Amino acid sequence: MYPEEIVIPMKEELTENGFTELLTASDVEKVLNEKGTTLVMINSVCGCSAGTARPGTIMAVQSAGKKPDNLTTSFAGFDIEAVNKVREHLLPYPPSSPAIALFKDGKLVHMIERHNIEGRSARMIADNLVSAFEMHCN
Repeated sequence: MYPEEIVIPMKEELTENGFTELLTASDVEKVLNEKGTTLVMINSVCGCSAGTARPGTIMAVQSAGKKPDNLTTSFAGFDIEAVNKVREHLLPYPPSSPAIALFKDGKLVHMIERHNIEGRSARMIADNLVSAFEMHCN
């Protein structure tokens, strides 16, 4: 598990922008059992999280016309129980962090894995997410 002093500022980058933390398996089940759309950002200490995944996700939410009903985040290597539960819902995709997933009525409808994040700009990730929001959000 990562030290809290490393993780907290990275968590705050999302929570200060309207994301709710998923800390337990129960938190994950509760939000994914709701009707509507839920964005889940699996945060991590990886450089592509800081460089493009977190900024791109925030940029998408701030610039999109249609937005998910729920903005959530869980931290790989720290919020272990919650991340493991999210990953159950991401199958058949293998574990990936960072990763960004959009659910509609509890079903996965859009997934951005780490290999889709690496080497891409925050703007490219934001554009990818905005397109998914337009397609799946009200």
